[in-house]
Amino acid sequence: MTGPQTSSNDRAAQEPSPRDHAVRTAPQEPSPRDHAVRAAPQEPSPRSHAVRAAPRRTLQLAPPQPEQGGELFVSDQPSVRIECEGVRVSAVIPARNEAGNLAYVFGRLPDDLHELILVDGHSTDGTVEEARRLRPDVKVVHQQGHGKGDALSEGFAAATGEVIVMLDADGSTDPREIPRFVAALCAGADFVKGSRYAQGGGSSDLTPPRRIGNSLLCGLVNTLYGTHYTDLCYGYNAFWGRCLPYIRLDVPGFEVETLINVRIARAGLLIQEVPSYERPRLEGTSNLKAVRDGLQILRTIGLERMRISQRRGLTALRDSNLAVLAGLLRRPGSR
Repeated sequence: MTGPQTSSNDRAAQEPSPRDHAVRTAPQEPSPRDHAVRAAPQEPSPRSHAVRAAPRRTLQLAPPQPEQGGELFVSDQPSVRIECEGVRVSAVIPARNEAGNLAYVFGRLPDDLHELILVDGHSTDGTVEEARRLRPDVKVVHQQGHGKGDALSEGFAAATGEVIVMLDADGSTDPREIPRFVAALCAGADFVKGSRYAQGGGSSDLTPPRRIGNSLLCGLVNTLYGTHYTDLCYGYNAFWGRCLPYIRLDVPGFEVETLINVRIARAGLLIQEVPSYERPRLEGTSNLKAVRDGLQILRTIGLERMRISQRRGLTALRDSNLAVLAGLLRRPGSR
């Protein structure tokens, strides 16, 4: 008795071709974006967590949403905490006429921040009053001089935490990234620099002239000082308070960010870059002028290089004089 016949079509359906088998059994290779989010290494060290896990958090950052009253808030974002036990973190924020942006910036600060220092640069829009309304515990420093460099200098002098974080009041730098910076410090770095060009970083505010200028200035500093910066003109940084003697801020304007990077590198301190995302300012008008400030940054790089050469020349002259004096003292009959 003959069993049921199997047609060639049925056999083809039951027996997959080698190509079908390869399609169904071969593992799917994730795209670079999927890999950045899902393929985290098992139990990363604090240093690797600060760098490799950062793209995941960056991808999840949402743009600010307006509330019914026009005030900015982030209702669907959980609060962040600084996971570095026993370390007090001071946030220094220079501000000039930034009252409309403070609700967004203050609302994204870590819950366990040691202190918030607002350096007010002679605001006329109620920035100080708005800051105290939003954060009664804010420490307000009324700037005596002018310019961002001067404001940061006064803010650093008022800080009492072991770690100091500097960021902007216009909403362009995200306070929710602060734990990423502190984690890198706690992993061994002396100075942590935010980079818009590191993997996971970026910017929606960089214009072509600013991008080109930043690239040229960054290449110049790397050549002169043997550094490996990927982003020079970006002011989101964190460092241990013990680094302050090496920084010695003595410039008033936006060139302060470049000066800090140069002097930290000259001091031989351990520098680590972490990814950061820059957004356009939320409200108001920026005080940054690309051409004017770019030329000032170039001038600062040149002057700092000249100071180094002069200092080396004076050191060489001193050593030469000491050698001559030592030779005279070794002669017979000399005392």
